[in-house]
Amino acid sequence: MQKKIVVLGGGPGGYVAAIRAAQLGAEVTLIEKDKVGGTCLNVGCVPTKALLHAGEMYRQMKHDAADYGIYAKDLSFDWGKVIGKKDAVVTRLVGGVSGLLKKNKVKVISGLGKLGSGKTVQVTGKNGESQSVPYDKLILATGSVPVMPPIPGVKDNPDCIDSTGALSLDKLPAEILVIGGGVIGIEFANAFANFGSKVTVIEMTSKILPLMDEQLSKDLRKLLEKEGIAIHTDAKVLSVEKKGGKSAVNVEMNGKTQAFTADKVLVAVGRRTDTEALGLDAQGIKNDRGRIAVDEHMQTSKPDIYAIGDCLGQVMLAHVASAMGEVAAEHAMGHAARYDGRTNASCVYTTPEFAGTGFTEEELKANKVAYKAGLFPLVGNAKTLIENGGIGQIKVLCGEEFGEILGVHILGPRATDLIAEAALMIGMEATVDEVIATIHAHPTVSEAVREATLATEGRAIHK
Repeated sequence: MQKKIVVLGGGPGGYVAAIRAAQLGAEVTLIEKDKVGGTCLNVGCVPTKALLHAGEMYRQMKHDAADYGIYAKDLSFDWGKVIGKKDAVVTRLVGGVSGLLKKNKVKVISGLGKLGSGKTVQVTGKNGESQSVPYDKLILATGSVPVMPPIPGVKDNPDCIDSTGALSLDKLPAEILVIGGGVIGIEFANAFANFGSKVTVIEMTSKILPLMDEQLSKDLRKLLEKEGIAIHTDAKVLSVEKKGGKSAVNVEMNGKTQAFTADKVLVAVGRRTDTEALGLDAQGIKNDRGRIAVDEHMQTSKPDIYAIGDCLGQVMLAHVASAMGEVAAEHAMGHAARYDGRTNASCVYTTPEFAGTGFTEEELKANKVAYKAGLFPLVGNAKTLIENGGIGQIKVLCGEEFGEILGVHILGPRATDLIAEAALMIGMEATVDEVIATIHAHPTVSEAVREATLATEGRAIHK
């Protein structure tokens, strides 16, 4: 008999798990409460990048094109069409995912699922009707939702929005204040600034993008500030209050309180697991305040139940969820699959892009690992000089004794694409010598990865 696998959640973790399980011969049912594609495809990664791309095009035509002898007369944009294009991209990709599920004979049920008695999932549809779906193996992929902190004045203020609301504004805000200097906050700040909004970022910690390489984070902050984005770190939002057609945000900085006004206040302080409806405790599934505990096979404390992606409350990235989804599906179907997060990359789609994989210098120092660092400024790279005037740099970290690649961090054009090469280096345990021996095409930004690797030995050619 075919093994019955039920996947609860149709985001980038869930739908990938469903397809992989189907490829391996399972009878698969996918339960999704909203739209397949999940947060990432519908109200996260994809629409945000569409907005960023549009803003970057507008900014380039307005500020950079003249350097190449290209002049745009009466340059303007139609915000409605910007949002329309973003929606069109999302619709096409959601349709593509639905097609893939159908092609792989995955049954899709629309409704809210929770753990039922025995080996069943109870699904409640939008019409209120309930049904019980049996399984042999269950994969939980319920994702995450934005955190709305208990800041006085935020909850009932229509000017205060989360990332989902920021993607569906009916008009571009003249002034927007972003609470949170992490990836989501910084990407939206960059997007709105590119279209001409006055943007202010308030971050509680001492730096933006706290999990990324500190040196390159500082470089990016300077570039964003140069573009007119006001960034305040070591700053705490005390309250928000409605004042006429705007909102006043009261912020504590350096022991004093300062008020900032804005048309919209984007709350981007992070995300939390969306597991409340599952009934984890009642089913005896080990979790920490909704963050599900799993082993390297993605199995929970109940061996027939797996969990992947954001609902673990660990690395909340779409590509991590997808990788976990494949592991869970394969292990559930009897294969010896294990999740290895060493090659995970973090990407920030700002202008310029910022990406990193492996260890940061800060982590290596904290763990007292002997290492060497190679830094290559992209002003010495022909392709970058053509694209953005040579802005950015690449850092390569390697072990001091054996020269194994420990981390790569890139600030510059194509960073989010180039980081895959670096992840492959780490996954294959490549050494400096092997990277140097690899011929990189010219002129490309990728040449600079090799140059930064050469720099670990003090012999970069174009530095």
